[in-house]
Amino acid sequence: MGNVCELCGSEENLDNFLVDGANNEANLILCSTCIDQIQSGELDENHFNCLNDSMWSESSGVKVLTYRLLNSLARQDLLDVMYLEDSEKEWAEAGINIDEKLVYKDSNGVTLQAGDTVVIIKDLDVKGTGFTAKRGTAVRNIGLVQGDSEHIEGRVNGVKIHILTKFLKKS
Repeated sequence: MGNVCELCGSEENLDNFLVDGANNEANLILCSTCIDQIQSGELDENHFNCLNDSMWSESSGVKVLTYRLLNSLARQDLLDVMYLEDSEKEWAEAGINIDEKLVYKDSNGVTLQAGDTVVIIKDLDVKGTGFTAKRGTAVRNIGLVQGDSEHIEGRVNGVKIHILTKFLKKS
């Protein structure tokens, strides 16, 4: 350690990065790409495919940061298989800004949660992709868009998109 980014393994432009919260802290070595994206909040999901590996790190600081990033990317599939000690999970969640008052509801008023399966109830043109998400399409393992209870994230035709909850029903 020390010669590579502890998240993505890059050997270039390394710097220290502090992970803190819940009376814990760890100083990690990260590359400038990881640091810039974390600080801006604009996470490139392709760059952070490395989290599939870093989630198994023996370093608590790396696991905590990985948990927070997976949460930001709405990768519930990976969060479900990730293992954290109770103290690590408390530390990880201390750094997540969750507005617990947000309630995500489908077109019928049914509460939605991350990981649910929903069905699209209206043909939707998907901007920037050139395809239409057809009525009746099942969207599995949805993610909740942080701070916006009117949108969820899901994959349709292999593309991650945001969908208005008013065009969905829980299946």
